[in-house]
Amino acid sequence: MPPPLDPHDLYAADRPGKLARAVKDFPSRVYVPNTLSDTVSVIDPKKFKVVRTIRVGHQPQHVVPSWDLKTLWVNNDVGNTLTPIDPASGRVGRPVDVHDPYNLYFTPDGKYAVVMASMDRALVFRDAHTMKVVKSVPVDCYGVNHADFSPDGRYFIVSCEFSGELLKVDTAKKKVVAKRRLPIAGAMPQDVKISPNGKTWYIADMVANGLWVLDGDTFGKPRLLPTGKGTHGLYVSRDSRSMYVSNRGEGTISVLSFKTGKLVQRWRLPGGGSPDMGGVSSDGKVLWLSGRYNAEVYAIDTRNGRLRARIPVGGGPHGLAVYPQPGRYSLGHTGIFR
Repeated sequence: MPPPLDPHDLYAADRPGKLARAVKDFPSRVYVPNTLSDTVSVIDPKKFKVVRTIRVGHQPQHVVPSWDLKTLWVNNDVGNTLTPIDPASGRVGRPVDVHDPYNLYFTPDGKYAVVMASMDRALVFRDAHTMKVVKSVPVDCYGVNHADFSPDGRYFIVSCEFSGELLKVDTAKKKVVAKRRLPIAGAMPQDVKISPNGKTWYIADMVANGLWVLDGDTFGKPRLLPTGKGTHGLYVSRDSRSMYVSNRGEGTISVLSFKTGKLVQRWRLPGGGSPDMGGVSSDGKVLWLSGRYNAEVYAIDTRNGRLRARIPVGGGPHGLAVYPQPGRYSLGHTGIFR
């Protein structure tokens, strides 16, 4: 895998406006998968309005940038397909048959796609370009969902939404090497994110209403950091100093300081909302989040937490992708760039 630009900051390649050559001429857009409408709403972030609606497969969950940054994959979970979108031209390609693609990641070396097959209870390693199955890894937890990779790429940690568990997976061996049950009844882990220094892992939990904090190397007992009701999505700021935490159940966004490990701010959406998944603009000034139960998207000023726009989209907006973003390659989800 390409080594980190800075061994002390995994997100050093994600600085404002630092676009890779492959994406520097792409139009800036926000791609919103609407699970209830079977569409993707395309937003022009300068105009704060939907400029196009794309019909895709049944129940699209996430829009995922490919490892080489050249394709956006729409995960049509119940439709059992991936719809490719060319972010340069906006052209929609022929859907690829992939069973149960709830979420999608890429190994740090760019060789494999990893499909989070939630209902199939499997991690399916596929060729990153053809999407042909290389190895399907059965799991004994329920609802494999989100993930992130260690600094050296040798392992990744996966959340199991419906059984309150975490998996540790050896990347090269394509094998689950450890499992841990979260220490509260009914735990519902969601997004996973590693700290810039690579030492601390954060797992959002909608039932625990906070972040589980743990050491990924030892995979020991995690501690809980309360953030807000329905903690769901995790996004790193462009300067690697903060992490934005969406609290879907109360319409707020918490801001975590990586330096202190403490919450430093809480932003409340005026009039409420259901902030879910999203990403940060290329310049780092706007946090884009889907409003899962409100058929809308929020554009939030990262300097002060003020709501800049509330944009109507289709029903059930979920894992939106802000694109392009800085970074050398994508690890998947709505955009984890290194």
